Amino acid sequence: LCGAMVFIKLDLDSAYNFFRVREGDKWKTAFLTTTEHYEYLERPTATVKVQPADHVLMGERVTLTCEIESGDYWNYEWYKNNNLLSDAKRKEYEISNVGQDHAGVYTLKVRPTITLRYEGAVLTETTKAMVNIKPDKQVFKGEPVTLRCDIQAGGDTEWTYSWYKDDSLYPNRRTQEFTISSVTESNTGKYTCRGERTNDLQKSEISDAVTLTVSDVAQAVLSVSPQSWLTEGDSVTLSCEVTGSSTGWTFSWYRAVPYRPGLKQIRDAHGNVMYGVELLSDNRREAGGSYTLSPAALHHTGVYVCRAERGEPAYQTQYSSPQPLWITGTSPPASLIISPSRSQRFSGHSLSLSCEGQSDSTGWRVRRYTHSGEVSDCSSVTGSTCNISSLYTSHTGVYWCQSESGGGSDPLNITVHNGDVILDSPVHPVTEGDSLTLCCLYRSTKPSNLTADFYRDGSLLQTQTTGEMIIRTVSKSDEGLYHCTHPEKGESPKSWLSVRDDSATRYSDVTFTEVVTKEKPKGNTVMYSGFQRPL
Repeated sequence: LCGAMVFIKLDLDSAYNFFRVREGDKWKTAFLTTTEHYEYLERPTATVKVQPADHVLMGERVTLTCEIESGDYWNYEWYKNNNLLSDAKRKEYEISNVGQDHAGVYTLKVRPTITLRYEGAVLTETTKAMVNIKPDKQVFKGEPVTLRCDIQAGGDTEWTYSWYKDDSLYPNRRTQEFTISSVTESNTGKYTCRGERTNDLQKSEISDAVTLTVSDVAQAVLSVSPQSWLTEGDSVTLSCEVTGSSTGWTFSWYRAVPYRPGLKQIRDAHGNVMYGVELLSDNRREAGGSYTLSPAALHHTGVYVCRAERGEPAYQTQYSSPQPLWITGTSPPASLIISPSRSQRFSGHSLSLSCEGQSDSTGWRVRRYTHSGEVSDCSSVTGSTCNISSLYTSHTGVYWCQSESGGGSDPLNITVHNGDVILDSPVHPVTEGDSLTLCCLYRSTKPSNLTADFYRDGSLLQTQTTGEMIIRTVSKSDEGLYHCTHPEKGESPKSWLSVRDDSATRYSDVTFTEVVTKEKPKGNTVMYSGFQRPL
């Protein structure tokens, strides 16, 4: 402006023209100088439009256009990543064949008064399809599965879709998503998709392959922490999970009880009814997969199962294998009396069990959980008494008293042995300081040679010619897994000897007896009838 004498119009970088003024108030911006009367002009607005879209496909044509409200006296400068594009001096800037090198941030300056910054990337990356599978890539036979094709950076453009399975075109699938209502193993495979824009038939890049795996059966697995035997007042957590899958499941909890009409039957491989399942009254269906009892009470003694489900409509797993939980109390409302009072029995012999001291409720029954997994009321039940005239190895299991209102006794473990030797050991814990006699018993007449070896935790303790071992003063260090052997008759099963002190009753009133199991338990444990005890 140096040397100018007359000003017709001034372009100012900061003034009223940067603000919109109500139509009737524009005159208020006027001002008078000594030479002339002036008023501010409203700054015109400008926008930048991109056709066909901010995100385009390789090889497409794209046009950036500046649209300004008034006047045709503007000069245009286009910049890419702050670098002036020397060949772009019009209101439109066209890229006829988009390539990866065109990706960037574009800025437009409109002279003499306007600077616009357009920060939409003309091309960020090749538009690519992506396959999503719900509920999971790992599913189970019979489960509903939905596959969806999403176009990355596809904007609001309408697309049609092509689906491929194992690189072959999937027939009659042109929608963005489709559902297989009940998958089979034949649906296992690698799935890909691609999109085709309806307005110009440009195709996206094909998606990466996603593998759908269909397994035979969804199986819930139930575990207990810290252990399945505990004292009243302790805390215990049941955990449920689905083998080979962790996505989208919710869990329900049940108690395994003797079957009665109206309950879901659980059968073994031969079709025999093992037990019924009863939904817990305080069942919490949730995604966490855990159910905590704190504090545990006597009425929580029993056998539990869990089940998982997901999807809509709900797909349910198989019920888990049963998991027992044994609670012992300081003053249980009933006691299970066994006669004769030992934990090991010969097959073919008789057994009598009864619930005594039933103070809090009626309808007591002797209930059992056998090592085969059956939950039932004891056979030959008369009131609260169970008499078995002839024992079989299938009677091996844990027995306890259960009332209609949920009251219970401490559980007892009983093992029925087909062999010729059993160990006569106490069915209840022994108090520290007491005297204890363990002896080998024989199915038929006593052998002329009564010599027997006694073991604790697999190590030889004593060899006694009388067939008896006496511990004159029992201490906590005597606790362990005992059995005996005879040189001619063979070996007895193993039984856990539990020891408690005079002043506490925290130790379990359960005598553990080793039984043969079909599956080796995990970790350094010994499996007993109905549960595990850590070594």
